[in-house]
Amino acid sequence: MSTIEDVAKLAGLSRTTVSRVLNDHPYVSDEKKKLVQQAMKHLGYVPNSAARSLRNQKTGIIAVLIPKISTPFFSQLIERLEMAASVKNYQLIICQTQFSKHKERSYLDLLKTKQVDGVIMTSCENDWSVIDEHLNYGPIVLCNEILEDGNIPMIYMDQFCSGYEVAKHLLEQGHSRIAYCSNGSQSIGMKARKRGFEAALAEAGHPFDDEFYFQHLSSITDGKQVFQQIKGLTNPPTAIFTGGDSVAAGLISEAKKHGWNIPVDLAVVGFDNMEITELMDPMITTVIQPVEEMAQKAIEVICEKIHKKQYRSYERHEFSSKLAIRESTMIKPRLVATS
Repeated sequence: MSTIEDVAKLAGLSRTTVSRVLNDHPYVSDEKKKLVQQAMKHLGYVPNSAARSLRNQKTGIIAVLIPKISTPFFSQLIERLEMAASVKNYQLIICQTQFSKHKERSYLDLLKTKQVDGVIMTSCENDWSVIDEHLNYGPIVLCNEILEDGNIPMIYMDQFCSGYEVAKHLLEQGHSRIAYCSNGSQSIGMKARKRGFEAALAEAGHPFDDEFYFQHLSSITDGKQVFQQIKGLTNPPTAIFTGGDSVAAGLISEAKKHGWNIPVDLAVVGFDNMEITELMDPMITTVIQPVEEMAQKAIEVICEKIHKKQYRSYERHEFSSKLAIRESTMIKPRLVATS
């Protein structure tokens, strides 16, 4: 195996000069850089990235903390974050917390041990005091999450408005008994979404019925099970905000098996605008999140913090959602024959 000394000998340069080239030292001529690169290619020499990162105190790695990899939204967000990070010459490591405070803390400790340059959190289970402690070691950015007392950059969507718009749309379709689904997270963003939903109902004079509140749902299977619960109610809801496209798809599939007409018997709204929404029959009305814009901003902000070494700053970057209205909530008008 070739060493840095072999590269220096073949290039006819000192070991120090070769080391400067490998570490992008500003005061090395292009001619010497070319000689080193040619020698490395000839010898098949690969620099020790771990040793180099120790010298530079940089790893070129950002940790992304997500609650569940299997959730389609987070898969899409990871993809967008990776694309944006690649442009900035950073790599991502994905850390699944499964909504566990202990796992979240252990992944945050990657900052303490200098295994990553920064952390992007897409959910937050611990109190601010836990997050704040880790800011002594590197930058943390929240993406898709909010902490009211946090002194770090936060990139998020207006969840209150998204919940409000969904309820408003269903009310305009003539519904008053509207169910609501949640993934079980107690994050500020999820609480804001429910508040917005309830606010629209209250404005219309229809207080939210706790019997129509279903929690800990995130999959197609969960959607099927929720339909069974709804079917068993004496006075079931006429519309439901599932909180996720997978849940919506499972619910619609199960409802059709039992002869229910969507949206005549039950109007259904998803969340995230996953591909499955346009493959279902009927196509699913859903909330479109600005995933690409949030990912771009998150990478832009954390790279800036890594470069400037300014880890505490009160920054809020709020994005708006859009409601894609499709067949699962819109009853098609009947054609009236004319003589």
